Amino acid sequence: MKVVDAIAEILKRERIEFLSAYPTTPIIDAAAAVGIRPVLCRQERVGVGIADGFTRTTNGRRIGVFAMQYGPGAENAFAGVATAFSDSVPMLVLPLGHQRDRAEVFPLFSSARAYASVTKHVETLNLPDQVGEVMRRAFLRFLRVAPNAYRARFRPIAARA
Repeated sequence: MKVVDAIAEILKRERIEFLSAYPTTPIIDAAAAVGIRPVLCRQERVGVGIADGFTRTTNGRRIGVFAMQYGPGAENAFAGVATAFSDSVPMLVLPLGHQRDRAEVFPLFSSARAYASVTKHVETLNLPDQVGEVMRRAFLRFLRVAPNAYRARFRPIAARA
């Protein structure tokens, strides 16, 4: 089984209904193959907004997931991820990484390093046998988020404090 297939299977078992994505990333085809509907966007910031909005509208009970390509794709998604982080919106972001022999080489963009300042948790998935543990830790973090934290943010404007 390929790494992307294992990730897609875990997403399905975690009841992820759709994958917001910016082409090109192989997780799109893998997710579609297991029955997760891909929702493609034309700009990474919009894709993050789709995942963010889904999580917000479900009051954090269901998690939005966004996947994008490495390099410019991960760079363009940064502002959206930072916004979701500042609003405490749980969301899973899956940036495609550079191949192992080129990762962390200047001037290539390092998603793990850049996103560390605007996420609760960052992990780099380097080896196929790490998939289960990395994804388990990611989804366990979602269980620790208190749903009440979102209710205050969705109070209607006309409501009295």
